[in-house]
Formats: sequence, C-alpha cells, structure tokens
Amino acid sequence: MKDHQGRVPRLYVDAELSPQARLILSDDTAHHATRVLRLRDGEPVLLFDGRGGEYEARLCLPGRGQVVAKIGVRRDVERESPLAVTLVQGVSSGEKMDFSIQKAVELGVAAIQPLLAMKSVVRLSAERETKKLAHWQRVVIAACEQCGRNRLPEVREALSVEAYCQTPGETSLRLLLSPTGKTGLKDIKIEGAITLAVGPEAGFSATEEQLLARVGFVPVRLGQRILRTETAALAALAALNAIAGDF
Repeated sequence: MKDHQGRVPRLYVDAELSPQARLILSDDTAHHATRVLRLRDGEPVLLFDGRGGEYEARLCLPGRGQVVAKIGVRRDVERESPLAVTLVQGVSSGEKMDFSIQKAVELGVAAIQPLLAMKSVVRLSAERETKKLAHWQRVVIAACEQCGRNRLPEVREALSVEAYCQTPGETSLRLLLSPTGKTGLKDIKIEGAITLAVGPEAGFSATEEQLLARVGFVPVRLGQRILRTETAALAALAALNAIAGDF
C-alpha cells in the first residue's frame, strides 16, 4: 500500500534490524500498521530502527493480531541536516510543545533539551515528567516516520534553566533567541554544532537570560517582530538550514 503521494509507509521498530530476518512487530506498531495505516498482508513497508539506514520489508499477517515483517535489503539512506542542532526549548503548554517538537524534528534537529523556565505555565511532578518524556519521544518517532529521517533525535530529561547552566555542555555555537538581541543570524558564522535556546510563551526571565549568557549564549533576534515560542524555534531552524545549504 502506498499513500496518496505514492510513498511506501515507514515504521519505526525498537529493535536492531538486519537483512533477510523476520521480525514480529510490537503490539503498538502492529496496531498502527493494520488499524491506522490499514496495511494488508503482503504489502511493502520501510522499517528503520533509529540507528541510521532503512530496510525494505513486507508484512505478513498470520492471524490472531500478529504482524510479522519479512525484512529485505538495507538502504544506506540518510536525510539529516548538515547542522547538528540541539534545541533547548522552554516547556510550553498544551499542544504547543508537541507542535514545536514535531516540526523541529522535521527540520532536522539533532536533540531536544526541554527547560522548565520560571515563566513556564507547565509544572511537572516526577511522575508526570516521566509520562511527558515518553509522550514527546512518541512525537519524535511519528515525525521521523513521516519526514523520512532514519535517526531518532534524543529527547533529554527536563531541567530548570539554572540546572541546565550547571551541566557541562557541548562545544558548540550557542544562540539565544531574544527580542532584546542586537545580532541577526546573518551576522553569525553558521556551521557544525549549534545549541539554540528558545523561551516558553512568556520568554525567559531576565535572570535566566543572564545565566544563559554566562555559559556562552549569544542573544539573537529574528527580524523586527516578536514571534510566539512555537514560531520562533521553527523560523530559526529553517533559517539556519537555509544558511547551511540544506534547503
């Protein structure tokens, strides 16, 4: 079965894949394949395990709800951005955070670091944080299935801004989206690893911006307009990819 654009459906499997193997799909993946995508016995799919590359396969439905993938050849296909961007995203409320994560994955982000900022509407207990991280990881998987990426971006444990600034960070260009920034992306040399920090709905507090500045974040502004949190990160990622030649 192909979708309306003629593409073979893609499925993520949490198991190391190998050519010519047979794999019983998990209940969740089997349900998605047969109930959501409505795939039938013998139909082709592409499988990926998040480690790079993808595998041609055909589904076999022997009965009793079981779905088996007969794996064929491996394709050494990568669709990653030329930039390794870590999105440090202030946790936003409702569907905004899901939207930001989903679209950031489509735009090639390499990792996502949620931040619990002073002005974040969302407050997470330990139990709720565990559930949220699992939910965000599912958003990442679904986005990779849709956009063709074969490597899963990492979703890290949520931290306060203070705790984040106390952890050893990657050696990278660090950019903080801020309406008070005096520098634009066009004025910065864009290459390699980048860490991009974006506040929640009401932004980072002045204290938090100072903490981020102390660990090397450079305030940058996106044009003359103040963008919503779910717009700002995506506009910056798109601009960075365009500068790097990905678009």
